[in-house]
Amino acid sequence: MAATLLPPRDASDDTLAEVAVEFPDNFLLIELCGEFDRNLAEIEQKLSVQILRRGNHLVAMGEKPAAEEAVQVLRALYARLEAGRPVASADIDRELRMPGAEPERASRDGNQFEMFKGGPVEIKTRKKMVEPRTEAQKAYVRNLFEHEMAFGIGPAGTGKTYLAVAVGVSMFIEGAVDKIILSRPAVEAGEKLGYLPGDMKDKVDPYMQPLYDALNDFLPGKQLAKMMEEKVIEIAPLAFMRGRTLSNAFVVLDEAQNATTMQMKMFLTRLGEGSRMVITGDRSQVDLPRGMPSGLQDAERLLGRIDKISFNYFTARDVVRHPLVAAIIEAYEADTPG
Repeated sequence: MAATLLPPRDASDDTLAEVAVEFPDNFLLIELCGEFDRNLAEIEQKLSVQILRRGNHLVAMGEKPAAEEAVQVLRALYARLEAGRPVASADIDRELRMPGAEPERASRDGNQFEMFKGGPVEIKTRKKMVEPRTEAQKAYVRNLFEHEMAFGIGPAGTGKTYLAVAVGVSMFIEGAVDKIILSRPAVEAGEKLGYLPGDMKDKVDPYMQPLYDALNDFLPGKQLAKMMEEKVIEIAPLAFMRGRTLSNAFVVLDEAQNATTMQMKMFLTRLGEGSRMVITGDRSQVDLPRGMPSGLQDAERLLGRIDKISFNYFTARDVVRHPLVAAIIEAYEADTPG
């Protein structure tokens, strides 16, 4: 049985209100509140309200718009629980960023994915379901499914690479592609690391670690190891792409701001039949030698008018890491000349 919204009881101050909502299933209500009421505490902190539990009612108290929004978020989270889906901190964050969105799944017709109109897209992987948490992320995921080539450009922590890898795993599971290829330029981030020990894999793995981290979130360890051994999943430096034609593959180029103009052209022209290609980067974190233009900026300039290529942009508002990350990015952006 769905939650029941009770008539609001205004406090003495016209700008303040108490908004109550009834949740009939006490077991789901316990899950909604979270251990030690941590879910309620997170909503309280982010909306500057107070939430009290009275029997099977929750009452949000504070400025009227915020109290009403808190109840809207609570009802949406309760609906998730009724549908048999868990509620975690990421789900609370998503409801606060995109209130009232209904779940939406990606479905396949032959080799094409069709995204239904509506709420956040669900990306199915072997280990978990991934859902975009901002409108920009949602539009980005749609474009990853709908376009053969897509760019994701924006600051760190906005989910550009994470969502791209999730979509790649999802499309592989569905049989839309035969393999996943992940690549990055092997460029040092402002530090001279010297000669690294070991064979070629040992030398390049430190540069590729963020891609391994994303894959480990979506695939069981043994399955991932087997897929990599069989070359169904490849992780390689950008330089290793030269001379290849990448067919029936989901291909991701991460940290593309560190690709030179010639490297970017080389990579983009590797696209083969039945493949999807995603290029992600952050224009504010170019580690190329001074005076060397970034291939990502050139690609924006040259390819921006091609209809079949999508360009997706993120800002500090789309950061889904620690809240301080967004504040740090905004501070640096504000201090940038021009």
